[in-house]
Amino acid sequence: MKQILFIILPGLTLLLSVSCTPSDNSQEDGKMRIVCTTGMIGDAVAIIADDYAEVVTLMGPGVDPHLYKATQGDLRELTQASAIFYNGLHLEGKMGEVLEKLARQKPVLPVADGIDSSRLVNSTNFADAFDPHIWFDVELWADAVAFVGKELQNLDPEHAADYQARTETYLARLDSLHQTVSNRISTIPQNQRVLITAHDAFTYFGLAYDIEVRGLQGISTVSEYGLRDISELVDFITTRKIQAVFVESSVPTRSLEAVVEGCNKRGHAIEIGGTLYSDAMGAAGTLEGTYLGMVDHNVETIVEALK
Repeated sequence: MKQILFIILPGLTLLLSVSCTPSDNSQEDGKMRIVCTTGMIGDAVAIIADDYAEVVTLMGPGVDPHLYKATQGDLRELTQASAIFYNGLHLEGKMGEVLEKLARQKPVLPVADGIDSSRLVNSTNFADAFDPHIWFDVELWADAVAFVGKELQNLDPEHAADYQARTETYLARLDSLHQTVSNRISTIPQNQRVLITAHDAFTYFGLAYDIEVRGLQGISTVSEYGLRDISELVDFITTRKIQAVFVESSVPTRSLEAVVEGCNKRGHAIEIGGTLYSDAMGAAGTLEGTYLGMVDHNVETIVEALK
């Protein structure tokens, strides 16, 4: 019996820490403590909040949010937070229950709520099962950023004017980035404008910037791929004479390496065109560790490999 209790109690401790710990609106220094699930969300919150909040991002470089499980440290951060920002379209699938419980105590804010649902992509035929990779359409992501700005004003009305000003400045930069991405992708010849990646994370990107998109796996890396999927993708690549495929920083490379090997065996030489940042940004302190820099890196990598 002691062994059974030893196994069960840690789980109960985690559950109780989520369901029973009260949250404070601010820290001792008066700043809000805001926890964000992904780097893209954390970047937007940090830019708009600036010195008025301490922003913590749970999922760092190379982390796959589809498979991510909250650690004890994450749960401490979440329970101590003034507010939590997350994707809202089941991107953080394994954290759903924890976020739902915390929403009874404090603001738990899905950034996708800032986007008109008519602009979301349903890839599964299930009601409300939308593709969560909304940040790949910069114009769409701007709506999520505007939502962040409004919610920060609601959380801290005293500094609302500052949040509004920073939001407007950042939205202007996003508008410029959107135009740049569109112009750069248009330089790829139409017959080579095909983006092939490990999983189907770039649907919004393809729709926004007129580039065909193929992924070996579905919209979630939880889905499995098999020999038939590899064979069908090899057939597609060799038929279309595609020049390059792309690996992702948060997804193992072995799946696309098998595709490259299959193409080579069929007599069609193809290469890995580079690494794209899909579900996670780059390292902190680098350009790729920001949303703007991540998008710029991806676009330049795609263009250089496919032109």
